[in-house]
Amino acid sequence: MRGRRRGHGRPLARLVPAGLGLVAVLVGAGAALASWRGGDTGDSAATTTADVITASPVAPPPKPPPPSPSLTPAKPGKASKPAAEKSPKVSPHVPASGPGTFTTAQAHGEPVGDGPLRRYRVQVEDGIDISAKEAAAEIERILAHPRGWAAHGRGSFQLVSAHADFVIRIATPATADKLCGAQGLNTHGELNCETLDGVVVNLRRWVLGSPTFDGPASEYRHLVINHEVGHEIGLRTHLGCSGPGRPAPVMMQQIKGLDGCTSNAWPYGENGKYITGPEL
Repeated sequence: MRGRRRGHGRPLARLVPAGLGLVAVLVGAGAALASWRGGDTGDSAATTTADVITASPVAPPPKPPPPSPSLTPAKPGKASKPAAEKSPKVSPHVPASGPGTFTTAQAHGEPVGDGPLRRYRVQVEDGIDISAKEAAAEIERILAHPRGWAAHGRGSFQLVSAHADFVIRIATPATADKLCGAQGLNTHGELNCETLDGVVVNLRRWVLGSPTFDGPASEYRHLVINHEVGHEIGLRTHLGCSGPGRPAPVMMQQIKGLDGCTSNAWPYGENGKYITGPEL
């Protein structure tokens, strides 16, 4: 029995010093590990209390100075725009003369209106910025207007490109003067006329209208065509103003003055009544 007690005591005596040595080794290793982690700036997230206390606060980066007002970018939609300069109104250029040759509109329309049929073709002088086909389409619309000749039994009209009863020519002022002058008419580079074979429209009047006409040039073209075609269907006499404030007759030479009437481009009023005046 004694031998057993002594036998059990000896291993215990050896174990205690060995255990104390192991604890010392572990404590030292822990201190070394703590010291190594305290200096780590890598991926480790471990931080000791000493690290928090002794760490120097990092100063925030200095704020950049505010941009100069002259360099501040404008916000979308807020930018102030300089006032747009108004450009002066420029009248379309009308050449004073042309070659005297013409292009015929290659177009064919249906008869419009009631009464004797008159076929017409449209020609535009070469070298001017007007399409013969487009001019023909516009004249066709003018003659078919509800307040025009065709709508009130004065005749029917058909646009053709050949075998016409009369021709409507749009010509430069010099050419118009020459064509009208051949009929003994002095158009002064300004006026339109009717000749033996049809109507001559001064390009200046077609493009610019008339200073006596209260309306755009596109509306004045109605007056030009209706006045000259009025001669073509047999209305040989010019008319005057029927009274101040009344619409001028389409057979009045409105470009020479209105004599108190208001400018008017259609033979008939909105009520279907023919607009007339004293014969001149």
